[in-house]
Parts: sequence; C-alpha cells; structure tokens
Amino acid sequence: MKTLLLTGGAGYIGSHTCVELIESGFGIIVVDNLSNSSEESLKRIEQITGKTINFIKGDVRDYKLMTSVFKENSIYGVIHFAGLKAVGESNTIPLEYYDNNLNSTLNLLKVMKENKCFNFIFSSSATVYGIPKKLPLVEDMPLSVTNPYGQTKLMIENILKDLSKAEANWNIVILRYFNPVGAHASGLIGEDPNGMPNNLLPFITQVAVGKLKELSIFGNDYDTHDGTGVRDYIHVVDLARGHVAGTSKLVEGSGLSIYNLGSGHGYSVLDMLEMFRKVCNQDIPYKIVGRREGDVGKCFADPTKANLELNWRTEHDLEDICRDAWKWQSLNPNGYRE
Repeated sequence: MKTLLLTGGAGYIGSHTCVELIESGFGIIVVDNLSNSSEESLKRIEQITGKTINFIKGDVRDYKLMTSVFKENSIYGVIHFAGLKAVGESNTIPLEYYDNNLNSTLNLLKVMKENKCFNFIFSSSATVYGIPKKLPLVEDMPLSVTNPYGQTKLMIENILKDLSKAEANWNIVILRYFNPVGAHASGLIGEDPNGMPNNLLPFITQVAVGKLKELSIFGNDYDTHDGTGVRDYIHVVDLARGHVAGTSKLVEGSGLSIYNLGSGHGYSVLDMLEMFRKVCNQDIPYKIVGRREGDVGKCFADPTKANLELNWRTEHDLEDICRDAWKWQSLNPNGYRE
C-alpha cells in the first residue's frame, strides 16, 4: 500500500481528500498545525472510513519535525494543502501569507529531496489567472495575479517549474482549484471557517442556520448576467477525487503536469442563492455591499485536459452542492466546535 503525506490534511479540502484516498486504497499521514482546522475532522474521517489516521500536529515550516516524519515513515508522495488561503485577508497581512505559504513549501521540498521522495501534488488556485481576458480558462494561458494570496500560489508554481527543469527525477502535479463548495454526503465533514466566512456558500448556510443576520454580496455591477460575480463552483468531493486521479501522474519520468479542476460552468452569486433557497427551502436575506479588492467579475474553467489525461470530471451539480452543504451546516451549526 502506498502512503501519502497530506500537509494541511485536517482542513476542508484535505479532510475530504483523506476520505477519497483511503477509500481508493492509499495509506495516509496528516501533518497539520490546526491553525485553520480541527482535529475533530480527523475523528470524523475515521468514522466514515473505519480507518485510523496517523496524525502529527505541527508546522510544515519546522525542518526538524518534517525530517523526522520522513525518517520514521515510508512516504511515496506528498499532497501539499497547508497554507493560508483567504484572498481578502491576504491584502491586509501579506507578510504572513508570504512567510507561511512560501517557506512551508520550500522547507517541504528540501526535506523531500534529502529523503529521496520526488512525488509531489500541489494545491494551486485559479487566482493565478488574474483578471481573465478570455474564458473559459485553459492551463496554457498567460498568468497574473491580483492579490498576495494568488501571488504566493504563482510563486510556488514557478518554483516547481524551475525545480522540474533542473531535476528530472521530480514528478510534480499542479492542480488549479476553482471554487470548492459543498460537503461530504454523510454530513460529518464540511467547511468550518474560523470567524466570518470568506467564501460564499458557508456564508449562506450560516445565515440559514441563524448564526449570521444576512448575506453580504460584494458588488452587483460586474459585467455578468445579473451583475454579481460569476464563479466555477466545484463540489469538494469531486475536487478530492481529482487528487486521487492526480496520483496517476506520479510515475517515474512524468515531469510536471498542470490541470484545472473545475466544472466548466459559471454561476453567479444570485444563481447560487436561488438554488440554495430552492433545494433547502430557506429564505436568505442579503444586502449589496462594495466590491472586494482583488475580486474578478467572471472566472470559470476549461477542464478538458483533466478530463482527457486524468479521466476525471465533476459528477455533482449545483443542487447536490447546496443540499450537501446544508446537511453539514444543519447537523453541525457550530462546525466542529460542538
């Protein structure tokens, strides 16, 4: 059985990926400092899968810790989720974003090289496309960014490209996520933001469950069909399965591969709101506020490359997304803190 190390594996995307990897026959080790996640998510994964999680609490920037993880375990490859991830927050605390996201990656790659582990999957983001000049977005389009969070993702992509050119023994997969939403169908694991949600759907569900008074919609003057921002929303389970599919590229001589993980469809904020109301029979009061710095009007993927090369495609639609997100939130009104 091949064992994968998941940095940040207790987080939203990491926890769902743990489930899919275990159910696909992989062994997993999770390293997470729990700064934006909860150990309870790992207990829930054990409940879903019936498997015990090898969990190590710590920071990926800790060289001594990461060295011991590799010395004490036979690790086939790494999926690197760990990092700060809020676009708006990155504009206010950029130094923390550069320190956390860049130094964790550099330290991890150094330790991997020293321990002759060359299989690496990186969680990148559609933010690397900046303000799209053409849609849908294809992997070979020019890249740019509009915020420090996106800058860290683009910098790491460039580091990985340089590494792949310099050292042919690395097998690297870069996965550019679009907008992960939804939750596991069991309702046991889902998105559990600290404080005010940064993303749309947890904001909607927290209004629906009574934790928040109303939804704030950031801008209604974009060049879209209803004026609100359009995004490519992908069910988190589909995204997690994209990582399982990505492991097929971790073979000797595969070099560096880059894939969009998105549905290929764009939905506006009001589209999502209307579907949630329909599926969950919940009224969601909202107000229009100003645009957020760094946001773009439209963003959606062309996932053809992942469809063809990874045999991966999304299986859940917007209705599934809203239903599963509401099940998670209604069963866990305070997230993992109950």
